[in-house]
Amino acid sequence: MAEKTYRARVRYVIGPDGSPLTISDLPSPNTKRWVIRRKAEVVAAVRGGLLSLADACERYKLTVDEFLSWQRSIDRHGLPGLRATRIQDYRN
Repeated sequence: MAEKTYRARVRYVIGPDGSPLTISDLPSPNTKRWVIRRKAEVVAAVRGGLLSLADACERYKLTVDEFLSWQRSIDRHGLPGLRATRIQDYRN
């Protein structure tokens, strides 16, 4: 199966860590393990216009509701809001 080519609206966006994020920097379309950083990169790509919401959902086999829940979690709680499970807080 040939990989679909996604047409970027912009060349790069600023990723969640403050560095430039291009299409080639995004998680693989075959991603199975969604860690905080990968979710945040996909949200940043959509918000910045690197991918459309429809392209992101198709590329990563996400529902619109799933993507929007990631976006809401970032808005409400920052990156820690993207944790899939409750993790004990780290001590200094």
